[in-house]
Formats: sequence, C-alpha cells, structure tokens
Amino acid sequence: MKTPNDPRHKRRQDLVQELFSMDFHTQKVSPRAKEIFQNKNAVDQTIEKIAPDFPVEKINKVDLAILRLAIYELTVEKKTPPNVIIDEAVELAKEFGGDKSPAFINGALGKVTQHG
Repeated sequence: MKTPNDPRHKRRQDLVQELFSMDFHTQKVSPRAKEIFQNKNAVDQTIEKIAPDFPVEKINKVDLAILRLAIYELTVEKKTPPNVIIDEAVELAKEFGGDKSPAFINGALGKVTQHG
C-alpha cells in the first residue's frame, strides 16, 4: 500500500510543484521537469482532445500540472502501468487540488487510456 512517504509519490509531488511553478516564472528545475515541459505542446494537445470543454488556459493551474505529469507518463514515458499513474494523479489532486479536482483528473485520464 502506498503511503504519503513513498519515494515515488514524493517525486511526483515535487514534479507537480515544479511544473506548476514553471507556468509562472523561469527557474532552475530538475531534468525530468524540464523534459516534461519540453513536451508541453504535445501534452496540451492531448488535454484539448480529452477535455474539449476545458481550454488549457482555463484549467486550474494545479490540475494542469497534474494532468501534464500524468499524460506525459502515460503517452511519452510509458514506464508505469496506466492504473498506477491515474491513481497517483488522483491522489495528487486530493492533496493539491480543489474539491472537484480528483473527479476531473480521473475522468480526463480515463479518456486518455480509452483513446490509446
């Protein structure tokens, strides 16, 4: 069972915080955050496909950072099973997002896995 102190969960927490910060200012970031951000356009296009009612620029910045990380892991990295990535993203949404964030993240990522 995953705990809040799980090192993989902690790394994802740190990445979400870095990706969130990168939307506001330039800073020195980890190589992984930089790689995810370099794939931002492709990831954002995926977000536009799976959540057409929510323009990327209108999505809550915390939710957007979580989605970017999870979609990157699902579509580019492909090292972790999809159900683990989605579970982690929902947990991050519970920690950092608003009341509706977990359901939004879960629904959006479910569409990613359905569309291949």
